[in-house]
Amino acid sequence: MKIEFPKNFIWGTSTAAYQIESASNHDWKGVKCKDGTIFDKCSMHDSHREEDLEYICQLSPWYRMSLDWAKLQQTPFGEFDPQAVEEYLQFFENLRKKGEKIMLVLHHFTNPIWFSKTGGFENKENNPAFLDYVKKMVLTFGHFADLWNTFNEPMVYISNGWIMGNFPPFKKGKILLARRVLKNISQCHNEAYDIIKSRFPETPIGISKNTVKFVGEVFPGHILAKIFDYWFMDYGSKHFTKVDFQGLSYYCRMPFRPLPVTEIDNPGELAKLGRRYDGMWEYKPEEFYHIIHRFWKMYKKPIIITESGVCTHDANFRIESIKEYLYWIHKAIEDGIDVRGYFHWSTIDNHEWNLGTAYKFGLVSINFDTMERTMTSAGLFLSEVSKNNSLEVNESY
Repeated sequence: MKIEFPKNFIWGTSTAAYQIESASNHDWKGVKCKDGTIFDKCSMHDSHREEDLEYICQLSPWYRMSLDWAKLQQTPFGEFDPQAVEEYLQFFENLRKKGEKIMLVLHHFTNPIWFSKTGGFENKENNPAFLDYVKKMVLTFGHFADLWNTFNEPMVYISNGWIMGNFPPFKKGKILLARRVLKNISQCHNEAYDIIKSRFPETPIGISKNTVKFVGEVFPGHILAKIFDYWFMDYGSKHFTKVDFQGLSYYCRMPFRPLPVTEIDNPGELAKLGRRYDGMWEYKPEEFYHIIHRFWKMYKKPIIITESGVCTHDANFRIESIKEYLYWIHKAIEDGIDVRGYFHWSTIDNHEWNLGTAYKFGLVSINFDTMERTMTSAGLFLSEVSKNNSLEVNESY
């Protein structure tokens, strides 16, 4: 069955500066990851920009990306580093020459060391420092942004940093602190929105929200799943309503038996349960269809899929996942929901935060020993989909 997407539908791929560039003086540098790697070189995008640019433009006409705050601004309220500015400006200009459009992300999980040392987003007194960075970003690079994304998945950042202890500052069970961080980040988002609009009033601005289908299967997992759902999908989400579009990412269904079961922490358990899964989580794309409906009903704002992908070394599985996700996204569009675009995660293999480089999401594969890049069949597949604005899918999804 052939499905066609609306005219001017946005097709793109996505990365984060901190996951693909060599580590600068930020709060992830030197972190030892689950697979034994150190958060340092990552994908060395900064020394492979020209090569990566060719892949980016081959894959799709849009690119979602962030810049390295720590590299750009090395002191509080300091001027941007001229060399870092020149590198990024050259990259933007080269993207433009190829006809590429850009969604620019202001914050993707990582802060300069100087910001973290004074409490980061725990400390409301630090908000002006972040907003100074925003002002300089808008003045320096704003003319290249076709869409803005203020914060990437703030509830993932907050939950991992202050409740589960997986991300810097590696704090566990600090729920009151987490709420304070959420409040400060939401205030920064609102002020960043106004800063951007004051200079680029016509450019749409959104937030990227991580969405998950939390399901209780074994008591008291039902209670825990409801708490997680409320925290992620309701309470946290409602702090970010000053937007022109809702950015949604989705990767998994998460069963609670009674604690969450993932391939990361419980290898082989999902297989025993007879579930489909990738290298990290239970795989169930159809749940995203219901989540899209949920967010449309809650906010009635245009939706852009800011991240969607699977953790796998198998390009055929990645192709199948793209088909399945696009089938369910298209079905939501048929239902009358204003879904305007799809960004695949990720453009190239990257350093998957606290897990390391063994967890692969890239349409372009990277050998992390040699840093050699290879376009995969999944990348070629998405490239054709984006050119044709359509694809063949299985009616049995």
